[in-house]
Amino acid sequence: MELPLVVGVDGSEPSMRAVDWAADEAALRGVPLRLVYASLWERYEGAALAEGLGRSSEQVLADNIVEAAAKRAHRREVDLKISTEVLPEEPVPALLGEGRNASALVMGSRGRGGIAELLLGSVSLAVAARADCPVIVLRGSHDSQADAGMRRPIVLGVGEDAHSTEAVRFAFQEAEERRVALEAVRAWRCPSHESAEHPLLAGDPAHHHEQRAVETLEAVLRDVVAVHPSVELRRRVVEGTTREALLDASADAGLLVVGARRRQGHFGLQLGRVAHAVLHHSACPVAVVPQRV
Repeated sequence: MELPLVVGVDGSEPSMRAVDWAADEAALRGVPLRLVYASLWERYEGAALAEGLGRSSEQVLADNIVEAAAKRAHRREVDLKISTEVLPEEPVPALLGEGRNASALVMGSRGRGGIAELLLGSVSLAVAARADCPVIVLRGSHDSQADAGMRRPIVLGVGEDAHSTEAVRFAFQEAEERRVALEAVRAWRCPSHESAEHPLLAGDPAHHHEQRAVETLEAVLRDVVAVHPSVELRRRVVEGTTREALLDASADAGLLVVGARRRQGHFGLQLGRVAHAVLHHSACPVAVVPQRV
């Protein structure tokens, strides 16, 4: 059974843009699309009943939200298999539960404005930091982004761990399905306290750190490259911070992919500084791919 691509919807325009993006992605992957609205309408049974329906206004609103999202997805991808669900739960636990049986979770970065906007932004962050499956947060605000992003290269942020292959596999698969290039980026810096007198850095400290970045990049990519021979791979080592390198690369990317470690038995937010930064500031959608350690 193919796992669906799950989208968290709330009726806001950012969440509807997420529906557009996810409909294209589901069609590309050949998987079903599942639209989920996490609602606590059962707590508001004292609200006025919708005329003739015998349901609370909150329930009617929830049903309208998922129905509108489903119609929008069908208009975009006519043959797509779509299911909808209204869950009477808090958004974070509801979406984390959905993520246990999903190929990926897709979310808008913001909600319906004002206080709700701030709260729903925190939902996206919390889900990205704890989900068992990849979480794709739609950064950027251009209406044409969902279309244009499918034709732009995938950017992969490469960290220190040469064994963290989940994010690498995800990035290669996305590039292969979209038939776009994959740009693997590894940043390096030469600490200011190091000098040519250091016994391991004799001659050119900067070259030593750059070479280590090249070697790390090759080690991370080595096993996956052969599995995806059709993907055009561009390797980039960049002097500077990882945060700056990835944010710069996101300006021309269709998707930015980063890994996030998940420690067994740890229930707090598990999101590194780089992933946290790109989720807040990337110019393109960001995929956070969990890595079990």
